[in-house]
Amino acid sequence: MILKYQKDFKPWFINQLLIKHSFNTINMQNHSIDKLVYKAQTIGNIEPIEYMTPYPSTQALIEGQNIKYGKHIVYNDYNISNYNFYELIQQTAHWLKKHNIKPKDNVIVQELKFPQTQLLLFGIWHLGAVGVILENKNLNIDKSLSIKSIPKTNNLFETVSSYPKKYNPEDKALLRDIAILIINNKKTISLSHYSLLINTNSIQKSLNLKAGEKVFCNLKPISSSWVVFSALLPIYAGLSFTKVKPDIIITFDTINKKNGFQLRNDWENFNDFKSHHIGICSENTAAFCVGKEAIHLTQFDIKNQEIWIKGHSVMNGYLNKIQDQSSFDNDYMIIKK
Repeated sequence: MILKYQKDFKPWFINQLLIKHSFNTINMQNHSIDKLVYKAQTIGNIEPIEYMTPYPSTQALIEGQNIKYGKHIVYNDYNISNYNFYELIQQTAHWLKKHNIKPKDNVIVQELKFPQTQLLLFGIWHLGAVGVILENKNLNIDKSLSIKSIPKTNNLFETVSSYPKKYNPEDKALLRDIAILIINNKKTISLSHYSLLINTNSIQKSLNLKAGEKVFCNLKPISSSWVVFSALLPIYAGLSFTKVKPDIIITFDTINKKNGFQLRNDWENFNDFKSHHIGICSENTAAFCVGKEAIHLTQFDIKNQEIWIKGHSVMNGYLNKIQDQSSFDNDYMIIKK
């Protein structure tokens, strides 16, 4: 039997071969991009996740702090200790599970009253899910990204109060797993548990923070900087968060050196940076320098309206792999203004 085909018609087996070839091409491209990202995350002979943070994930951070510092008051103005906060986190995980949030789900971090947004984020992590930070309202979110939202609550403390104070996670994230997605109008940045913990650790070292110091940070939960400086740093460094006579203020607002540190994402004006200025690049998790010195495990160079960065805080990439292809080259991550 002789088969005649129309010009746009292909037999089944040819279609299958084309589909298989397409998938193989995509897998090869993704593998190639992963290698580029990994090279940018490697600094010297130290490959990513080789440096001890010393926590296996952000979920384990508050759990680990409770071993020695359970009584430490982390939120001074609310008299909340590490132990109190850890119980609230576990109650929040129960509440999230009731609302059909599962491990690996992408969950929007809603802006609540302080420190309830921090509580929500840690609850999401404790459940094994991924936090989603929206930099702007009314965003056109990529349809390929499945995102869940939870019911709005005016008081998360009260909402979770009836739930058990112990929650055994079904899924515990690994250091390389995605912890946060940062979404704006142009791109979606993925950050791992490792990059968040490393960036926080590096900031603690660069700022020479000591346990027990009082800190205040007025950032809104619309950036990776909020995740690092407001959610993670106080717990990681053993600080007490307070509005009342803080020892250190961290802000994007103009501030004197004696009062704290000013965050700056206008790295194209790097020559104007002062010693108490902290350079911010979301693709490098949050900070890349303090003053004009690179933070721990980070290298950078700024030239021709581009910042070239390599090190352990480098993101895991964009959701859009085409953007990745133009952002990683010569073992560096390259961001254009």
